[in-house]
Amino acid sequence: MLPAALSLMLFVWLLTLHPSASGRVYAAYGGVYVATALLWLRVVDGVKLSTMDWLGAGVALLGMLIIVSGWRTT
Repeated sequence: MLPAALSLMLFVWLLTLHPSASGRVYAAYGGVYVATALLWLRVVDGVKLSTMDWLGAGVALLGMLIIVSGWRTT
């Protein structure tokens, strides 16, 4: 529990370094979180991922890419 709390505090601190883009940073974190969660389900828990799992991950990652791509246009 302590490593998780420390990691979260580090992440929040990193967000303060770029306050104008913190939403985009958080979106990128969300995309990484979704990918890691599905990888964990497959590799560690041995769960066979369904089509809906892949579709949901694709939608989440596409949304993350759209939000993060705003860095290049602003």
